Amino acid sequence: MTPVDAVVFDCDGVLVDVSESYDAAIGATVSSALSRFAGVSSIPVDREVIEMFKSTGGFNNEIDLAYAAILSLAAAGRLGMEPRRFIADVADNADESGIVSVEGYLDTLTDMSDVRGKISYPGDGRGGQLNSMFDQIFYGHAMYERLFGGKAEIRAPGFIESDRLILSRDLLDEVSGRVCGRLAIVTGRGLDSTRHSLGSLMDYFDLDSCMFLEDEPRHLAKPNPEPLRRAVMSLSANNALYVGDSMEDAIMARAVSEAGHAVTFCGIVGTSRNPREWSGMFERAGADIILESIHDIPDAVEFA
Repeated sequence: MTPVDAVVFDCDGVLVDVSESYDAAIGATVSSALSRFAGVSSIPVDREVIEMFKSTGGFNNEIDLAYAAILSLAAAGRLGMEPRRFIADVADNADESGIVSVEGYLDTLTDMSDVRGKISYPGDGRGGQLNSMFDQIFYGHAMYERLFGGKAEIRAPGFIESDRLILSRDLLDEVSGRVCGRLAIVTGRGLDSTRHSLGSLMDYFDLDSCMFLEDEPRHLAKPNPEPLRRAVMSLSANNALYVGDSMEDAIMARAVSEAGHAVTFCGIVGTSRNPREWSGMFERAGADIILESIHDIPDAVEFA
C-alpha cells in the first residue's frame, strides 16, 4: 500500500461502540413511532435489522434507518407478512439512495401514503416529529433542550450516556505522532454529541478539517464524498487513511479516490454483529485494509 500521511476517522462503530446507544435509540424510536403513527406493534429492531439496512450503503443516518424500519414493519403488518423476513426483503431491494429506494420498493407492494403522511419525514431540518422523537430518546431531555431549544416531552436520560469509548489516548499519541498531527473526523454525528462522547480526546483532532454531518445540510450526508474530500484537502494529505465501519464509508472513500484524491480505506469490523460477514462485505467493496479494531492500525498501516 501507499504510505499514509493523514488519518480521518468515522466516529460511530470506530471511535465509539454505539450498540447500546444509537442502535438502542433506533429500536426505541421505531417501537414508539409504530404505535403512534401506524397503530401497530411488531418485532424489535435489533442489531440484525440495523445491519440489514446499513449494508446497503444508504443508511448512515440513524433517523433515516428508523423511518425505513417503521414503514417496512407497518407494511409487513398490512400485507400479513412475517416481519423479519419482510424487512430483509426490503433491505435486499434498497441501495445507497436510502429511504428513496425503500419508499419506491414499498410502493410496488402496498399503499403506505397514510403512514408516510403522518410521519412527514424528512421534512425541514430537525423539527419534524420523527426527528424530535429520536433526538429526545437519544440525547435525553436535558441535552435535547440545550441543543435544540424546545421542551422535551420524554423526560428520561438519553441513550448517548451508554456510548462506550473505544479510542484511547495511547493510540492517539502513537498515530498522531506518525502523521505529524494530521488527524480529523468525518462523522454523521454533530459536533456537540461527538465532543460529549470523546471528551478531552477531541483536542487531538484538527477541528477545521473535521466534518460533523448532523450539523450540515442533508445533501452532504454519507455516502456523498464531498465531506471527506474537504477533510483530505484541509489536511493537505498526499494519501489519507479513512477509517470507517459501514458501506457508506467505503463508497465515500472510493468516490474520493476516483476523483483524484488519494484515500486508503480501512474497514473496521469488530463492533459489528457478525465480523466475518462484515469482512466479506468490505472485501466485495474493495477495502484496502480490514481490521478488527482501530487499535490494530499502528501494526497494519504503513505511514509516510
